[in-house]
Amino acid sequence: MIACDCAVCVSTDPRNKRFRPSIMVETGDAHIVVDTTPDFRSQCLANNVRRLDAVLVTHTHADHVLGLDDVRRFCHGGRVLPLYAGRQDMETLGRIFPHAFDLALREPGWPMIDGHSFEPLVPFQISSTRVTALKLPHGQCTVHAFLFEDDAGPRFAYATDCKAVPPAALDRLRNVPVLVLDALRHRPHPYHLNLSEALAVVAELRPGRVWFTHICHELDHATVERELPPNVRLAYDGLVVEV
Repeated sequence: MIACDCAVCVSTDPRNKRFRPSIMVETGDAHIVVDTTPDFRSQCLANNVRRLDAVLVTHTHADHVLGLDDVRRFCHGGRVLPLYAGRQDMETLGRIFPHAFDLALREPGWPMIDGHSFEPLVPFQISSTRVTALKLPHGQCTVHAFLFEDDAGPRFAYATDCKAVPPAALDRLRNVPVLVLDALRHRPHPYHLNLSEALAVVAELRPGRVWFTHICHELDHATVERELPPNVRLAYDGLVVEV
């Protein structure tokens, strides 16, 4: 947190040093990033990201998309990068980054993006991975969670920036092997799950393993982890989870 001297902000535990939330999904035939945060460049450098095949967008709040211009590094040689977002989010991205989406505005060295709009609950393919978007409430905004599947079935789900998990999404996420879920802080928040609400969702869904994300500076990593069930952990920058 800017200009904050709380115990977490001055902590020497590297797990308390947090960029904005994003994940890279690596499969046998594709590397997919979910959200391009304002920290996207720094996240790529810190984690030695050298390949990107597609972008998924949960929603268009600034902390999730304003690093999109930096995907230009993966568009060298005229390569066009596919991006998947909800219909309204695609329109918003086109207004923020017209140079990336509009063929008439493109210049050498700029990001080149091929936008694809998805519909909730309608699966789409990124190489061999089947992705299904699920609508979640986030204040006045709709956020999309993503369920990732292959021929063996569901592998994991990513659900950030949400205040609840509605019935349609609950039905698709039950017993998922790995769940990444929003859990902002202890105190209630109008647009995010707090820790107790996130644990209630976990109890309803019964996933195999859980990683809480979108953690604010009110949660100290080591302290909170000691209070969590054995299958529930806090995510941290640089975490690698094999599914």
